[in-house]
Amino acid sequence: MKHSFSVLLLSSLFSAVAYPADWPQWRGLDRNGVSSEAGLLKSWPENGPPLRWKRTDIGTGYSSPAISKGVVYIQTTKGNDEFTVALNEATGVELWSTKIGQVGKNEGPQYPGTRATPTVDGDKLYSLASDGELNCLAAKAGAVVWHVNLKTDFGGKVGMWAYSESVLIDGDSLVCTPGGETATLLKLKKLTGEVVWKCAVPGGDVADYASIMIADREGRKQYVQYMRKALVGTDAATGQYLWKYTRTQDQGASILTPVVSGNKVFVSGSRTGGGLVELSSTGTGISAKEVYFDKSIAPSIGGAVLYQGHLYGTAGVELFCAEFASGKVLWKDRSVGPASICLAEGKLYVRGYNSGDVALVEAGPEAYKEISRFKQPNRSKIQAWPHPVVANGGLYLRDMDALLCFDVKMP
Repeated sequence: MKHSFSVLLLSSLFSAVAYPADWPQWRGLDRNGVSSEAGLLKSWPENGPPLRWKRTDIGTGYSSPAISKGVVYIQTTKGNDEFTVALNEATGVELWSTKIGQVGKNEGPQYPGTRATPTVDGDKLYSLASDGELNCLAAKAGAVVWHVNLKTDFGGKVGMWAYSESVLIDGDSLVCTPGGETATLLKLKKLTGEVVWKCAVPGGDVADYASIMIADREGRKQYVQYMRKALVGTDAATGQYLWKYTRTQDQGASILTPVVSGNKVFVSGSRTGGGLVELSSTGTGISAKEVYFDKSIAPSIGGAVLYQGHLYGTAGVELFCAEFASGKVLWKDRSVGPASICLAEGKLYVRGYNSGDVALVEAGPEAYKEISRFKQPNRSKIQAWPHPVVANGGLYLRDMDALLCFDVKMP
């Protein structure tokens, strides 16, 4: 374990109150790809917003950053080892680096390396390495508090490209997806790693590449997860398996983190299509009734965001806008090609993972309205899959061993 930090600096950082526009976990505060940031640039200069800082030596990987209390946390790969690294949010200076596991085995085309985003919760953070090693770390200095392995400790079964999930913290608990037959989904005490419950999905399933979301139906909280065979629902309190939806089953890779609004859940497979289900009480349990299924609405690795009743994402090479409730496609545009997205202050931040173009797009149902575009510097030769992040006036773009922070705050 490597530690390189200033005790005085860290003490001041972690005694501070969390900033209002932090991004403490995968896809932001509510895990929906939407930033709470305000006062951002309405458009960008021709060459893009000013570069606040960059790092080109953090190690490779596909993980997006988490930002909390003045610190940027990101998972990286160096050789066969994976690390969580903490950086000063203002300068990019490294504060500490902790080994969290090893590179999980790839069984298809080779995309080795870390994929998960750390989840920050108070003075702790939680990191899942691609080999299934799950770590609770002290946010202040990176010391390991506890760790388990989802494969060896819980009989986990994972897809071709190893573990990719960004774990969920819900109250006093951590919820994750080992896969397999005995602990398909798993709830642990977040402070100790002790088991709260194991959910054995009938017939078992494979942990693919999505992350768990919370849904609620008439006061019955449940966890929904998109796995290899199906989208599944589990009772949050007991771990009871509740329902499944198989129409979007994707044998290639189930990647999209479910989009949840009230009692409705959207998910899609890139080779199948997108489906919306409505959750209803049945007296003895919960049913998931399909509202619609559409092969043309299939966001996947780039994520999808819901804003003012409209769903945005890239399907194939096109960015689309569709009515969330009906699935009706309102517009499509090639934009920057296949892309990862997030949303802040009513605008989409779209990074083409092949093209390297970054676009600022007005989120609205009328038509595709591009405001600004620039070419990402320090572009690797690998597809740039990590999602863009907007937090505290910074736009973060990860591309293998480069992490770029642009200043997108209004002066």
